[in-house]
Amino acid sequence: MFWTIIFKTVIVHTLTYFIVGLLSYKLFHYQTFIADSASNMRPTTHPFVRAGVLFQPIRGFLFGIVFYLLSTVLFSQANGWLIMWVMLVVVGIFSPFAPAPASIEGFIYTQTHKGKSWLGLLEILLQSFLLSFITYYWVNHPTYFLLSWTLSVIFILALVLPIIGLLAFRSF
Repeated sequence: MFWTIIFKTVIVHTLTYFIVGLLSYKLFHYQTFIADSASNMRPTTHPFVRAGVLFQPIRGFLFGIVFYLLSTVLFSQANGWLIMWVMLVVVGIFSPFAPAPASIEGFIYTQTHKGKSWLGLLEILLQSFLLSFITYYWVNHPTYFLLSWTLSVIFILALVLPIIGLLAFRSF
């Protein structure tokens, strides 16, 4: 069960990160925010930003470890997806140990663009919801071959696209 939860969490986290991030970038006009030097964000042309999705399997692995440790609560109850989502929202979004945007600590200690923080909050609430719901559903329906196949193919594409972009735009 350990590797099943890890594998599925890595795939779902990476996909929800990629899809929700791409939609949010377009819908919320993040290019304007990122271009502002006060945003303290790397430009979208930076190799780390271009490769951002390639780092997400690591984060998915870490989430998967926690989900596995709490698997008797998260995957055996009808509302396990909701417990998972509330856990991510409370601990990961509103109460991390760092002064992250949209967190209580961030509100107290930073002077970030408050309007963009709220747009970012919508993005991470949606992404964490989808991560929770889809992971819960997939773990509890292991025989849905079409779901497994579809998510796996999209996951591979989500990793291949940034690699192609990095190779195509690398400076010599």
